[in-house]
Amino acid sequence: MSKSANILIVDDQGVNRQILAKLVADLGHSSIQAENGAVALKQLKEHKVDLVLSDVMMPVMTGYQFLEHVKADESLRHIPVVMVSALDEMQSITHCIELGADDYLPKAFNPILLKARLNGCLAKKDLHDKEEEHRDRIERYNRELEERVREQVKEIASTQLALIFALANLAESRDPDTGEHLERMRQYAYTLASKIRTFPQHAELIDDSYIEDLYVAAPLHDIGKVGIPDRILQKPGKLTEEEFEIMKNHATIGATTLRRVDEKHPGNSFLKMGIELAESHHEKWDGTGYPHGLAGADIPLAGRILALADVYDALTSKRCYKEAMPHEKSREILLEGKGKHFDPDVVDAFIDSEEAFFSIRLRYQDTEKTLLV
Repeated sequence: MSKSANILIVDDQGVNRQILAKLVADLGHSSIQAENGAVALKQLKEHKVDLVLSDVMMPVMTGYQFLEHVKADESLRHIPVVMVSALDEMQSITHCIELGADDYLPKAFNPILLKARLNGCLAKKDLHDKEEEHRDRIERYNRELEERVREQVKEIASTQLALIFALANLAESRDPDTGEHLERMRQYAYTLASKIRTFPQHAELIDDSYIEDLYVAAPLHDIGKVGIPDRILQKPGKLTEEEFEIMKNHATIGATTLRRVDEKHPGNSFLKMGIELAESHHEKWDGTGYPHGLAGADIPLAGRILALADVYDALTSKRCYKEAMPHEKSREILLEGKGKHFDPDVVDAFIDSEEAFFSIRLRYQDTEKTLLV
């Protein structure tokens, strides 16, 4: 391991502690020492420790008891513990593993074996620490975003539209390819909802208030992108599978943040609509979407509407890694997705509204003009 670690050495024999301390130092790590498990627990509370090397047979508190205490403590259980003992019986090794030990080392103190054990456990801890750091960052983004939303919602009566765009741009402004995406999205959503309203099967759900909420809340659909790292959000090319899994979190991040605000400031119908849009606009009619794998009518209608609008806008917009797709080709792709990716009724509404879609696309072009053939 190139990164230096601080290692706690626990052994009732001073000579053994000194031998291990010397071997650990030769590997580029620092160390602190404890003569038994009780002292070791106190050391863990007082110092930052990256790994523990613990003897098994000790007075006051045995290695087994010490290991049980460490793995039962929420604040300590992530620290790797390598048990060290002259007892090389399989029963002792098995018992240590059952108690949560990360590895086992015989007291012959072989430097090569010690190095391998330390490197393996420290690499595992390093990965855990990075995951924790990412989770903490996401939670911090959530708290910051929630606070921003809460402060702005207090003035919702007079500044609703300006508020929505300001909040949505917290996420969209970090994406260099969005351009007029937010305006096009709410225009597309308004157009589709207005058409679907004429369908008998949806007439009871869609009224003026529904369409207005959809129009106002549409820019919130990707607000969860504020919690996605820049290295992924601004990557100029196709995401890896691992990166895409992280990107998919934006749907849950956005919905969770808006839901918290709604709980503290209930009664805003546009916020409830925003929650639906953020959480469901990547669901697919056949159940293969995310984050919940909803299918058919289980997907909120607003999410089904925005799903088509979002894909159409992505297809017909220029990106750093692709040219804009012509309307006719995009139309073919949407038709191919009917009953698979998209609600058949929403696709029918799109076909009936093609001229309006084309006009919206012309009117709200990005700064660098997209291909409009």
